[in-house]
Amino acid sequence: MELRGKIAVVTGAASGIGKALCHAIAAEGASAIACVDIDSKGAAATAAGVGGTAYSLDVSDDKATARMIEDVETALGPIDLFVSNAGIFMDGGPERPDDDWLRVWNVNVLSQVIAARHMIPRMIARGGGYLLNTASAAGVLNQVDAAPYAVSKHASVALSEWLAFTHKDDGIKVSVLCPQAVESAMTAGGAGSAGLDGIIPAAQAAADCIAALREETFLVLPHAQVLGYMRNKTENYDRWLGGMAKLNRAYRLSAK
Repeated sequence: MELRGKIAVVTGAASGIGKALCHAIAAEGASAIACVDIDSKGAAATAAGVGGTAYSLDVSDDKATARMIEDVETALGPIDLFVSNAGIFMDGGPERPDDDWLRVWNVNVLSQVIAARHMIPRMIARGGGYLLNTASAAGVLNQVDAAPYAVSKHASVALSEWLAFTHKDDGIKVSVLCPQAVESAMTAGGAGSAGLDGIIPAAQAAADCIAALREETFLVLPHAQVLGYMRNKTENYDRWLGGMAKLNRAYRLSAK
């Protein structure tokens, strides 16, 4: 996809990767950008910086998302690219209460389901479109001490895969972003085990997304090492689990 003249929606646009994506999409010559975030002031600031339009939204709210999409298409035109980037981090494991698991699920996964639910019929009717979902390297690998986050990101990758092969013949393209640590509010207090290979600027992750959109590449890996880790995982699952256990021990020792 070439973005010049296109209309894009970016959720989680107030900061981090979402903000960087808005700037990158604007630099590519998009005709309109809807900058969406539950942080209305942050969304407005990003929109002002890229000449876009701000929308305040809880992305896990189906009816509100449907209204936002309708408002965007009425005011700006048909959406060519929908970027489901909003996400939250949550550490811990099964001991976290159900409400916590549901909250991370609703933001990291259900929001992408909702976006697809409302965008795919519109895109099919006009012959195609593009969905870009932000997941994480935790979605193709895992993450120590962060089961809710890792599980939700696995689901995000699986959803993206399903959308890609199910709607390929409808002209709908799908990409999924799977970075390790990126400079953002999420990593401001430290990136933990995700930062072992370094923390990259959000602008780099955004640039990699633009390149993937241009080439219509499904998997976006700003940290090149992740592909090797994925191969190690599938080549010998037990050895990979042993390595993750070792990483988990090191993480727990460092946290004491």
